[in-house]
Amino acid sequence: MLMYEYGKNLGLSFQVVDDILDFTQSAELPGKPAGSDLAKGNLTAPGNLTAPVIFALEKSPKLREITEFRESGSLDEATALVMDCGGIERAQEVAKERADLAIQNLRCLPRGSYEPALEEMVLCNLERVH
Repeated sequence: MLMYEYGKNLGLSFQVVDDILDFTQSAELPGKPAGSDLAKGNLTAPGNLTAPVIFALEKSPKLREITEFRESGSLDEATALVMDCGGIERAQEVAKERADLAIQNLRCLPRGSYEPALEEMVLCNLERVH
């Protein structure tokens, strides 16, 4: 059961890190362009509601109003609000919390087994945003 929890916590940490990268990675880097998840939909219709957006919504109701992206520049404004409202920082905290839980779940393994490699996977994931 603890290895199931390890996989769940690593997966959640990985997804939150991916959500963070949607806001922080440069457009020149390989992968999705910055803001692409947010641009896929609005907050009242099916779209990609990512961790940084959820946390920013707690502090900025205005974010909900502008994410229909009907006006020019609204995606840039929404991205700035997510950054300014601490959405990225809170998401980083959640990714770290889940990573720490995943590492704790590994303590059921015998020393010298696969534990170091599995822990390294967790740490490499966090390095993507630090």
